[in-house]
Amino acid sequence: MEQLTAKVIGDWESEGGASTQPENNPAPNALTGTVNQIDWAEQIKERVSADFDRVARAMQSVAARQAEPDRSDTQELIAVLKEIRAEVIGKPQAGYFIHDWQESGDQVRQMLVKNPRYGVIKTRQAARKHASTINHH
Repeated sequence: MEQLTAKVIGDWESEGGASTQPENNPAPNALTGTVNQIDWAEQIKERVSADFDRVARAMQSVAARQAEPDRSDTQELIAVLKEIRAEVIGKPQAGYFIHDWQESGDQVRQMLVKNPRYGVIKTRQAARKHASTINHH
């Protein structure tokens, strides 16, 4: 209890208010932090969610114009994107959004490209393309 009290007082002193919920028992899908941090992080989180939606729509548009098996690869990348989104949006710390997502830029795309499955899919596509050019000669 003494540690929790010290944490709440520390939050209050550093951010101008006490935490909205106890650190050890947050509500499901609720952000933890001070009231000011949570307000700020919720705004950022909405923008991040919109960024994920935008990238997913662009990928779905590409998939609609692709032939198989490229379409399946793009659909697989969209599934990877959804997993990344769930992980990011599921973070409970307001500070995570403030620190890591305040200036998101093309961070959603970068996270997708850095995912190991992205490399596997792109390697598979390159191998198909290479095999196709060899077969057409």
